[in-house]
Amino acid sequence: MNAADPAPGSLPLHSVAVAGAVIRNDGRMLAIKRADNGQWALPGGVLEIDEAPEEGVRREVLEETGIEVEVQRLTGVYKNMARSVVALVFRCVPVGGSERTSDESLAVSWLTPDEVTARMAEAQAVRLMDALSDDGPHVRIHDGRQLITPG
Repeated sequence: MNAADPAPGSLPLHSVAVAGAVIRNDGRMLAIKRADNGQWALPGGVLEIDEAPEEGVRREVLEETGIEVEVQRLTGVYKNMARSVVALVFRCVPVGGSERTSDESLAVSWLTPDEVTARMAEAQAVRLMDALSDDGPHVRIHDGRQLITPG
C-alpha cells in the first residue's frame, strides 16, 4: 500500500442482495408489494454473511411469499448507484408452498409480463424481463427507479 491508498476499512462498502425471478410454467412471475415503500418488486433481500447466494434466494423468497423455489441460474447483476447495493438475481421455479404475505410484503401476486412493466419501476421490471431471456447474465446499473446508461 502506498501513501495515496486509503487506510484499510476506510473504503465505503457495498451491500450484497439476492432476489428471485420466480417464473411459473404459464409465464406468470412472482412479485411482492413491499411493506416499506408500497412498490412492486421481486422477493429478495440482503445476503447473510454465512450463506451462499442460492441459499439466500431460497430463504428470502420463502420468507416474503411462502413459496418454495428451485434456483436455476443467475440472470443478472444490478447495482443501485444511489444506495450502494449490488443485487444478484436468479431465475427460479416454484416447487412448493402457497402464497402469503409477511412483515415485508403487503401483497403477493403472480403477474403477467405486461403487468410487471405496468406496475414496477423500470429498475425492478428489467430484472424479470432479463430473467425471461437466455442471453444473460445481464449487468446493469440504476438509480433505484430507472436504468442508467454507462458512459
